[in-house]
Amino acid sequence: MALINAMNLTHAHGPKRVLDRVNLALSAGERVGLVGRNGCGKTTLMRLINDEYEPDDGAIQRARGVRVGYLPQDPKLDGSRTLRREAEQAFAKLADLHDQRDALSHDMADADGDELDKLMKRYEQLEHAIEAAGGYAIDHRIDATLHGLGLGDETFDVPVAGLSGGQKARLALAKLLLEEPDVLLLDEPTNHLDIAGRVWLERFLKEFGGAVMVVSHDRWLLDEVADRIVEVDRGRLFEYPGNYGAYREQRELRRLEQQRVFDKQQTYIRHQKQYIQRYKTGQRAKEARGRQKKLDRFIRDEVVAQVSHDGNIGLDLPAAPRSGDNVVVTNNNGIAVRYGDKTLFEKFAVKVQRGQRIGVIGPNGCGKSTLVSCLIGLRDPDEGSTRLGTNVSIGYYRQTHEHLDDDDTPISYLQRRVPDNAYQSARDLAGAFLFTGDEQEKTFGTLSGGERTRAVLAGLCIGGHNLLVLDEPSNHLDIPSAERLEEALRQFDGTLLLITHDRMLLQDTVDELLVFEPGQPVKHFYGTYRDWLSEKNKAEEAAKRPAPPEPKKKTGAKPQAAADKPRNPLVKMKDKELEKRIIAAETKLAELDQRLADPQLYKDTGAFRAVHDERKQLAGELEPLEAEWLRRAERG
Repeated sequence: MALINAMNLTHAHGPKRVLDRVNLALSAGERVGLVGRNGCGKTTLMRLINDEYEPDDGAIQRARGVRVGYLPQDPKLDGSRTLRREAEQAFAKLADLHDQRDALSHDMADADGDELDKLMKRYEQLEHAIEAAGGYAIDHRIDATLHGLGLGDETFDVPVAGLSGGQKARLALAKLLLEEPDVLLLDEPTNHLDIAGRVWLERFLKEFGGAVMVVSHDRWLLDEVADRIVEVDRGRLFEYPGNYGAYREQRELRRLEQQRVFDKQQTYIRHQKQYIQRYKTGQRAKEARGRQKKLDRFIRDEVVAQVSHDGNIGLDLPAAPRSGDNVVVTNNNGIAVRYGDKTLFEKFAVKVQRGQRIGVIGPNGCGKSTLVSCLIGLRDPDEGSTRLGTNVSIGYYRQTHEHLDDDDTPISYLQRRVPDNAYQSARDLAGAFLFTGDEQEKTFGTLSGGERTRAVLAGLCIGGHNLLVLDEPSNHLDIPSAERLEEALRQFDGTLLLITHDRMLLQDTVDELLVFEPGQPVKHFYGTYRDWLSEKNKAEEAAKRPAPPEPKKKTGAKPQAAADKPRNPLVKMKDKELEKRIIAAETKLAELDQRLADPQLYKDTGAFRAVHDERKQLAGELEPLEAEWLRRAERG
């Protein structure tokens, strides 16, 4: 049964009809990938389903009681709350209980005597209510979700207003996932996620029981998660069963068939026009007029759209000039960079040779860009040194584009970079990077981030560099543009250093990796991203296997039967040791109770929560100790 059923939807933005009589159904358990060029109508479709837009025509039916959760690209959050408290808003009742408890703790700070006793009883009631509402189990879910999306404990007490754009995006995603609606609509959820965060999200979506529709330029995620791809193309929807890989194959077959039909129709139109032109006067004029009416109807109702050229067209890059055999070399002892007490990397030594294609991967903020900046001489390491080889020409793509002139255009920008400075060569290159028609003459100030990115990448690829250094080049690219970048990099015959979280781009363009992992030195892995993933999974599986059994002792002693083995480890503890642990726990509990009775404690919410949590944990540890002591006392 469909949870969402969109029928004959039509919607226009001004004179442009973005969606034209489209149909779509979403059922529980389905995972649909929504793809298409930037601006084609993907976000519009999601907002129509989420009731943010009214369709110009058509209707959307929802199953009774269905809850829809939508993650926009610019989520709205309460800047006055902390990150952790904003995440708790996914559980409204529980969040209200937490707010009451925190307000009560402030009141307790100024109370004493009977008033304090009364407030402490109310506080205890709130604690029980929080626990009854699943509070502490839900706390674990909140923490696990935030951690999975790369938000560490150090961010939990940071006000939302003080978070970075990436942290806000991840918080909004965490909040939506915690709400667990029946239908998830995710618009670019992997923006600002590193590889670990993307892997975590994929696992969540695979296990999610409702329906999922996701707009994403992350082709690896679509390959892992989607069981159906819906492409938005010139106002219409085209459905393809299977994941992204299956979609690519089916899309090419559809385009070949569409091109065949289009060519056949154009031949028919040309012949009809020739006949009409030849006989529009004379004895056959009436027949020619009849043919003209039929031709007009045919063109209006039957002619298919011309195939969009997102495939291989006109990309012919010049050979990179030859550099020396060694492109980048560190000194033998390696290089190091530190910020205060934090070491990003140390003793890292590498020799990058001509033609190597190396990807750099790791968590956000681990030092990937810093390392590459050291290697190409843009930054001095704190220890060690680097040296560029002979005849090395560097083309460097930064994540920001402050160097672009807003009044410049893609054509003028590329014309200064093509080898012959020819206008037509610049137009051909712009077309190869998917700038069509008037887009080539628009100023950078009016272009989107993805369009500016394409222009810069086109200029780098044609610029005669033999070392390309690309820092997150696919961040603002839609799928056709990312595929075009891959094609260009496959043609490039120089040396490549690529920093990216785009796993498909890594897999298709590099064959070595520099891997940053927390608490470990940077690893140089010789193999593709999929090879590294396989090695990583094998290591994780090996770590999960139980240790091999110890060899049997040769004493001849009969092993104790499994049924006789004590299940409770406290059974083996001597009476004196058991008594000692109980006394220590009770003494510590008394100290904590004394601190909780101090009104000053409640002026610092963080300190109060730490004492409260410690007492709760200690009480839990004391309970089995007392139970064992009682068991022994009853046994005599």
